[in-house]
Amino acid sequence: MATVLVVEDEPAISESLAYSLRREGHDVEAAASLADARERADDQDLVILDLMLPDGSGFELLAELRRRERPPAIIILSSRDQEADRVAGLETGADDYVTKPFSPREVVARVRAVLRRTLKSAPASEPAGPGLPLVCDGERRRASVRDQELELTKVEFDLLQHLLAAPGRVYSRAQLIEKIWGDNFAITDRTVDSHVKALRRKLGTAGGDPQWIETVRGVGYRLRERAED
Repeated sequence: MATVLVVEDEPAISESLAYSLRREGHDVEAAASLADARERADDQDLVILDLMLPDGSGFELLAELRRRERPPAIIILSSRDQEADRVAGLETGADDYVTKPFSPREVVARVRAVLRRTLKSAPASEPAGPGLPLVCDGERRRASVRDQELELTKVEFDLLQHLLAAPGRVYSRAQLIEKIWGDNFAITDRTVDSHVKALRRKLGTAGGDPQWIETVRGVGYRLRERAED
C-alpha cells in the first residue's frame, strides 16, 4: 500500500496507530522524537506528525519536509483543538489535522483519503491561457509561473491544478472540498479559504498575480482566463 512514518512520543498512541495502519497493509515505521523522525523520514509516502515532541516542535519537521523535492503527505496530530491552531497547521503545509483524543479508525480513514488524493496519477496541465503563464505538471507534481517553480503543498498543488483545468469556471467551496479532499471529509469552508490565501501569496512571491485566483462573492473561486492588459 504505502510507507507511513508515525511521529509520536506517547507509546500507547504510536503503537495503536501503527497496529491499525499495518492491518490496512501499510509499511509503518515509528519515531518518538524529531531527531529519530529526521533519520526515518526519507522515502515515506505519508508522515503522521505530533506537534509536541520532547526535543522540539513538529512544525520544525513539517517545514523541513515541505522543502524537499518530493515531500510526503503530512497529517498533524495535536491536542490543540482551536480553529486558529488547525488553520495554522494547514497553512503551514499539512494535508490534514486531527485533534486528540481520536480513534485509530478515524485516522486510518483520513490516511486513506489523503493517500488517495496524493498518490493518484494526474495528467499534465497546459498553460492556463495566453495571458496566464501558469503550468502544472501532474506527473512530476510541479507547478511554475513564468518558468519559476512554485513551492506548493500537495493540497495547494491539487487546488491549482483543478482550477487550471477550466479557467473562468466558478467552483463553489463545496465542489472544491469534494474534488480536493473527497467525500465524508471534515473540511470547512474556512479551510478552503486558508489554502486559497496561501496559494495566492505564493503566486505573488513567484512573480505572478495573486488575483489570478478570483473570489466570486457568495459562491466560491475561479481562475482568471487571461491577464489584464
